[in-house]
Amino acid sequence: MQALAAVLRQAKEPLRLETVEVLPPGPSEVTVRLMAAGVCHSDLHVMKGDLAMKTPIILGHEGAGIVEEIGSGVTSVKPGDHVIPIWRMSCGRCEYCLGGRPALCDVGTAMRFTGLMPDGQTRFRDASGEPILHYAGVSTFSQRSTMPEAAVVKIPESVSFEHAALVGCGVITGYGAVMHATRVAPGSSIAVVGCGGIGLNIVQTARLAGATKIIAVDRVPAKLEYARTMGATHFVDACEHDPVTAVKDLTEGLGVDNAFEAIGLAEPIEQAYDMTRKGGTCVVVGIAPPEARARINVNALVYAEKTLKGSIYGSTRPRLDLLTLIELHEAGKIDLDSLLTRTYPLSGINEAYAALERGEVARSLVLPQAE
Repeated sequence: MQALAAVLRQAKEPLRLETVEVLPPGPSEVTVRLMAAGVCHSDLHVMKGDLAMKTPIILGHEGAGIVEEIGSGVTSVKPGDHVIPIWRMSCGRCEYCLGGRPALCDVGTAMRFTGLMPDGQTRFRDASGEPILHYAGVSTFSQRSTMPEAAVVKIPESVSFEHAALVGCGVITGYGAVMHATRVAPGSSIAVVGCGGIGLNIVQTARLAGATKIIAVDRVPAKLEYARTMGATHFVDACEHDPVTAVKDLTEGLGVDNAFEAIGLAEPIEQAYDMTRKGGTCVVVGIAPPEARARINVNALVYAEKTLKGSIYGSTRPRLDLLTLIELHEAGKIDLDSLLTRTYPLSGINEAYAALERGEVARSLVLPQAE
């Protein structure tokens, strides 16, 4: 099968549209026709070289589509089923999977760092017959992608592909940071440092959880306005105010019960930790460059009994939580429409990332079949 795909040939270069060959699914694999794919900072980190990956590679990890073909032994889906790819697939058998922490599974981790399927091969070929690597096992910036059966979750056909794609990364990561990485209590206070796609979903999930003081912190006024739409109650422009001082001023000098860092840089991580009150929890969600190091006051960690922790994929169980989020959206408790700012054809993917870097969007999608 052939497909149009956005290929990264080398970091710090634009994505190239190429016609690639998509190999058919082998045992326990499926081929998915991608209908929508999310434009996320995680891919941008690879494009800019902040996160090293071998190339050539087809990026994209947030999406939704239709199963076109299945390999032998596949039982959970059939051709025609609508699915969301899981960009951190899990084996279901290791101690992490059995312990309810599938995002830490070594199988998914290996796929993320090698760009290969579990058998050590790739299912993409370029026009010269040379292999192209996968990103996070799913490579949603392609009209078609072959991936493990364990990397897809069947969803109701009533859910639009645009909504489903949003749920697949930004929404579930923000939701899980609030509901799983730490439990935001009714009546509590939170601060969100970085109001991009993940930060906005932390905001709206904190509202859902009953937090009464939700402080949005960002350098881009438009993102603070997006946060207002999603339920933030207070706002700090980090260009005009010291975020730590401003948050403490809003909390009678105490700091917040829970702070979330959703950027992935050392300074905002330090700020999020410093604005956390005694006994509170600071959760780092942003993906930082490998060399990033944050300076933490260790005495405050001890004497104030703060908790500092990281969260990948929202510390969720995607096969369960993705369906829960769809139910919450259908019940009117999770807002997906306000998140979607723009859509682009696959040919507009570089402009989509330029708009993301300029801070113009809450979340945008590319529609691979819209060419």
